[in-house]
Amino acid sequence: MDLSREQLLEEQIGFGDLKLQALLELTHAINNNSNFEQLIQLYEFILRQQLNLHKFMFILKRDDWEVALKSGVKFKHKEFDFEKELFRFEEVTLLASSQNELLNEFQYVIPVVHKDQKLAFLLVANEPTLADTTAQPRLTKFLQTITNILVVALENKRLTKAMLRQVELRKELEIAKEMQQFLFPSVLPKNERMDISAKYRTHREVGGDYYDFFEIAENEYIFCIADVSGKGVSAALLMANFQACVRALATYNNFSPEELVIELNKIVFANAQGEKFITFFIGHLDLNSRSLQYINAGHNAPVLTNGKNKVMLDQGTVGLGMFQNLPFLTAPKIELPKNATILLYTDGVVELRNRKGEQFEIERVINIIHAYYPLKTDDLNALIFSKLDEWRDQEDFVDDTAVLTCRFF
Repeated sequence: MDLSREQLLEEQIGFGDLKLQALLELTHAINNNSNFEQLIQLYEFILRQQLNLHKFMFILKRDDWEVALKSGVKFKHKEFDFEKELFRFEEVTLLASSQNELLNEFQYVIPVVHKDQKLAFLLVANEPTLADTTAQPRLTKFLQTITNILVVALENKRLTKAMLRQVELRKELEIAKEMQQFLFPSVLPKNERMDISAKYRTHREVGGDYYDFFEIAENEYIFCIADVSGKGVSAALLMANFQACVRALATYNNFSPEELVIELNKIVFANAQGEKFITFFIGHLDLNSRSLQYINAGHNAPVLTNGKNKVMLDQGTVGLGMFQNLPFLTAPKIELPKNATILLYTDGVVELRNRKGEQFEIERVINIIHAYYPLKTDDLNALIFSKLDEWRDQEDFVDDTAVLTCRFF
């Protein structure tokens, strides 16, 4: 029996009131900053209690696609390929017969699309709750409206949370950078017996390179350089711990270079749990006897030059943290010649590539030292970095880059 005009008008007014109430409840919850679970529960209440829908499925993209709500249908995630089955829908669509058993249970798919990106899908059965036979289009349109409002609110929450996490991460990186800077020597000695200088450029906010030069007794010095495998905060924190250990063990425990390296290997292996390692070079210099003992633990070999002569300081052991116990260890002792220059560096120097893919390599660094001797070490380091910039041209630095130059008269 057909409805009278008065009955249709009453129903339309009732449906309008229903829509208004649902919209007010949803927007009120959003404005009150309700969490994900609370918004989903409210959305389910609107679908079930206010719109009297008993068969629906709400599919949402969070970290991955997931079924956030379902009613009146059995569903197993592994049986359904979300992207394959749903990404073809760009607007509200009346579902035809499908080979997919799940889709056959529904009559409408309502996608939520923002900037060509699919964010969610609502699948509903054709269950008009109004006596008016034209109710379904109006109901579907309303479902589209409230679903879009919900999804946009949830997406804004996700983006806000991600932005806040980025702010927190930025603060953590700033703190880590400040901590790291405290561990580098603030002043390096320059006197009638030596001229020491360093230059460091990090690839990221915090770096994984380390250098140091400090006195352990009168006219006795430790100088070192290190590079941790891997990038990011975890690598930088491992190196920060390593820096503190080097100074503590060398200064307060009076360890020999061999004892120091053995102990450092234990610390790195325990802290990194086999996931990272540190290449390391350490030199112990006695200026009274001009005796230099060193250990190279898998690091790029520093170069010792005197005039046109060069010696690569490449003896020692493997990188620290690779093995629980070092498989071999040697600690050569050599005499330091007059007017010697020792240049320590990390692989960001020699592995820097130009547009042709060619690496800078140590020979170019040695040529710079020879060509500009006796340039002061500050100026020499600045020149090396200038040459690196010329070499890379428009290419980016892909690694931390550190140089420690020591000249002994």
